[in-house]
Amino acid sequence: MFLKKIILVLFIAFFSANLFAQKDATNVKAKNTKEKRKIQEAQGVYNPLSPSKAAFYSAIFPGMGQIYNKKYWKAPIIWGALAVPTYYYQINNSDYKRYRRAYKLRKNGLQDEFTLDDGSTSVSLETLETAQKQLRENRDMSLLTGVIIYILQIVEASVNAHLLQFNTDDNLSFKPVLIMDPIRIETPTVGLTIKYNF
Repeated sequence: MFLKKIILVLFIAFFSANLFAQKDATNVKAKNTKEKRKIQEAQGVYNPLSPSKAAFYSAIFPGMGQIYNKKYWKAPIIWGALAVPTYYYQINNSDYKRYRRAYKLRKNGLQDEFTLDDGSTSVSLETLETAQKQLRENRDMSLLTGVIIYILQIVEASVNAHLLQFNTDDNLSFKPVLIMDPIRIETPTVGLTIKYNF
């Protein structure tokens, strides 16, 4: 019975310590504007519309959400990443149209760009069909890659705007420290100490 009372007292003491362990920063009332400004500088101002603004700007113009988040170095990376599938889309689309036009002319019995002066052809009809299929597939894959990169940059801007609003104060950091034991120098002791600052 005595052991149960001790466990109950320790249980109540543990949970009562946890209830008063941390104060809510939003309920802190500053007496003057200087104290309010210090609290805002220390904790940052939470803006719930910031992620949606960043996503909207990125949807309007790729890379603009990253510029809104003040991550200027990400915008040229996004522009380059979107330029590559755009370039390959244009190349594959123009080649597809070229082979498609030659295929239609050949089917109608007319000369195309692959027909030589003596009437022979350098590219067969089957090769024109295969080239069309491959170029159409490459064109569609370039378009899909561009759309995926476009969507990912919108998501990245929104997530980055969320993460920029987290409190990264030094009180929330983890600092491992190596403490040497002067008594047992030959055999080092390994341990973990967690320190709370209020």
